[in-house]
Amino acid sequence: MKKSILLLFTFLITVVSIAQEKQKRDLKLNKDTNLIDVVYYHDNGVVSQKGSYTVDGKLQGEWLSFNTAGEKIVSANYDNGKKVGKWIYWIDGIKKEVNYENNVASL
Repeated sequence: MKKSILLLFTFLITVVSIAQEKQKRDLKLNKDTNLIDVVYYHDNGVVSQKGSYTVDGKLQGEWLSFNTAGEKIVSANYDNGKKVGKWIYWIDGIKKEVNYENNVASL
């Protein structure tokens, strides 16, 4: 089990490194949920995104995105890598909602 988790962390770090080469991030295995919690940071140190991955590298649960001032700009939900539920976007201070079911948006 420890060996597979270590391999998974190595895989995730590699994938995240390719996608976010210079972006600072923190990874932590949540033993209660068996998910890998991750926090990405903007260059100024402010949180950019936070959320969780499954042990096989798929986005899971709520993901939040923030601008460089730390203001929330997206609240998203994933289930085993697929977009689901209500997503909320804040664009120029205006709240927009989009519902997803099995990766398909409906307004």
